[in-house]
Amino acid sequence: MNYNVTAIPGDGIGPEIVREARKVLDQVGRVYGHSFHYTEVLMGGCSIDAHGVPLTDEALETARNSDAVLLGAVGGNVGNSKWYDVAPNLRPEAGLLAMRKGLGLFANIRPAYLYAELASACPLKDEIIGDGFDMVIMRELTGGIYFGDRWTKEVDGVMQATDILTYNENEIRRIAIKGFEIAMKRRKKVISVDKANVLDSSRLWRKVVEEVAKDYPEVELTHMLVDNCAMQLVMNPGQFDVILTENMFGDILSDEASMITGSIGMLSSASLNESKFGLYEPSHGSAPDIAGLDLANPIATILSAAMMLRYSFDLDKEADAVEQAVRQVLKDGYRTGDIMSDGCEKVGTTRMGDLVAERIR
Repeated sequence: MNYNVTAIPGDGIGPEIVREARKVLDQVGRVYGHSFHYTEVLMGGCSIDAHGVPLTDEALETARNSDAVLLGAVGGNVGNSKWYDVAPNLRPEAGLLAMRKGLGLFANIRPAYLYAELASACPLKDEIIGDGFDMVIMRELTGGIYFGDRWTKEVDGVMQATDILTYNENEIRRIAIKGFEIAMKRRKKVISVDKANVLDSSRLWRKVVEEVAKDYPEVELTHMLVDNCAMQLVMNPGQFDVILTENMFGDILSDEASMITGSIGMLSSASLNESKFGLYEPSHGSAPDIAGLDLANPIATILSAAMMLRYSFDLDKEADAVEQAVRQVLKDGYRTGDIMSDGCEKVGTTRMGDLVAERIR
């Protein structure tokens, strides 16, 4: 089979980690008889430098006409980059928001799994880790406060900034359905996270989720307030199967979940629309301070490519092979600096990609 992939290296370490993911995909192609054709486009700060905007209409159209999108990272250091002090719609991250909106990518899937080999890198105590954890965070991606109206103005001589949080029942229902469908393939447990004790949007969220739950009687539904969820993630992560939540809560909780896996460099991500089209990216940022130094961990991007194989291309066997190759590299004792532990061999970005690709046979 031939697959057309829009590759967006982006900023900072993005080009390095996308390069390694492509290396692994190409090895999958050689072993299993597929071919992957990549079309590179700019997005983020590099697009601002080249075109004056974080995402051009042409780049979005290229992505729309492909089978899937593989993204590295966009942006620079928050508050300390040449792209920060500009209008919000011209910042690098606005390109990603526009891509999600333009492609209808409303469902974000972020697995958080603790590899046994990385238990020592997990900041939690052994008695909390127990037998490990394996969860998926389902985050609504195109609604909520990130896409609401916003403005900054002077009121009675004082500057005031406003961001509007809005959800409608259809936006909530479609992400809830995705969450319950994934739970049916896992341990059949959904914890819906909101702030229903304060926010009207969360009260609507809870109401609609309960309506959807009636169509999935085998799935156990629990509600949890977001502040409690943040606490429970570091007190008892093993209790979670599928976390279903809105845009901003999901953004924060998935970063927290990534750190208890040992490193944010291990956390993959898929963003899907109503069909099987998806954008696949690591959950970490562009890390400009280590860009070009061969220090970045490419595993999250490689695992995101595995998610592409599984969710957009229905290549489960090939996805399993990539995930198993990553496990084998870790078992063999190879580590990038962010997950380094005693007795292991430290390798760089390129070598880690080579090691994973070599184990796909």
